[in-house]
Amino acid sequence: MERRKFLKGAAIAGAASTLAAPALAQGKKEMVIVSTWPRDFPGLGLPAQRLAARIGELTDGRLDVQYFAAGERVGAFDSFDEVASGNAQAYIAADYYWKGKHPGWAPFTAIPFGMTYTEIDAWIKYGGGQELWDELADQFGLKNLACGNTGVQMGGWFNKEIESADDLKGLKMRIPGLGGDVMAKLGASPVSLPGGQIYENLVSGAIDATEWVGPYNDYFMKFYEAAKYYYWPGMHEPGAQIAFGMNKGWWEGLTKNEQAIIQAACNEENARTMAETNAFNGEYLNRLINDHGVQLREFNDDVYDAFGEAAAEVIEEAREFDALSTKIYDAVLEKRAELGAWTELSDTAYVQKRNAVINQ
Repeated sequence: MERRKFLKGAAIAGAASTLAAPALAQGKKEMVIVSTWPRDFPGLGLPAQRLAARIGELTDGRLDVQYFAAGERVGAFDSFDEVASGNAQAYIAADYYWKGKHPGWAPFTAIPFGMTYTEIDAWIKYGGGQELWDELADQFGLKNLACGNTGVQMGGWFNKEIESADDLKGLKMRIPGLGGDVMAKLGASPVSLPGGQIYENLVSGAIDATEWVGPYNDYFMKFYEAAKYYYWPGMHEPGAQIAFGMNKGWWEGLTKNEQAIIQAACNEENARTMAETNAFNGEYLNRLINDHGVQLREFNDDVYDAFGEAAAEVIEEAREFDALSTKIYDAVLEKRAELGAWTELSDTAYVQKRNAVINQ
């Protein structure tokens, strides 16, 4: 009897380890990547496809990479569970989508009034951010790396002007993450929709407003057909980091060389996506204004102050979730102050003075 129990237990353990380990086929290791964005989606979908192809290229095919866009294998918001379960090996997504699983996920994409691209990149790579990300991801059987960023985002598309915080009350707006919680504090009704479903909801009137990314990404979404007021700057995502989340058991079964290649490919795409976004935002903003009559609007100070008060409450609520959440948010707020002080003396100060001189 004891021997049968032992053999049964060994069989179960063996099956589990087989699921976690890289699948082998003719010397290749299978790597299924699922994404939260549609195929050939400018700005986010294309970089995801580019990263998947790059990993296969750099490994000379030793990693047999199969890429599935949103809806091709699983729904956009099902990608987390698909990878955590071991049914796929990696996802490409914005980790704040998973804040319902743990609020600690949000800072590894963006939080309201959070860090810019250069600041979050510094925190992740040299300020202890990756270690905290690893600690959180480990609880879900994942290993996550930064693989892109969209920079400071626009405030969103609205079908009416926003002149005070009261104008947000009752507004149905597609806005995920903690930014959505801020809007809820101000009386709006936040809606979480995958990218491929936003346009139809905006056109039909199911939502009154939406945020997405910035001019380059937004142009191809054709939001201008349903909303003409384009607000800036977005407080909700000042430097939205994209995540490459892998099944941890699969990751640990790779060779050091394979792990280094994936890390290098993610680093490359992290910088490339940001460069691509910066390169095209100005061009596509001009197209939106000149070709489609989009009206650019700046959030006034009263609205931004209301955003700030609501954001402080939202962040504190997320911080109090559990000990790890407190640890993550304390680190984020500390680094925001430290890195932000240098940003103010460097990039911010220089750009302001440069523009004042050249625009005389």
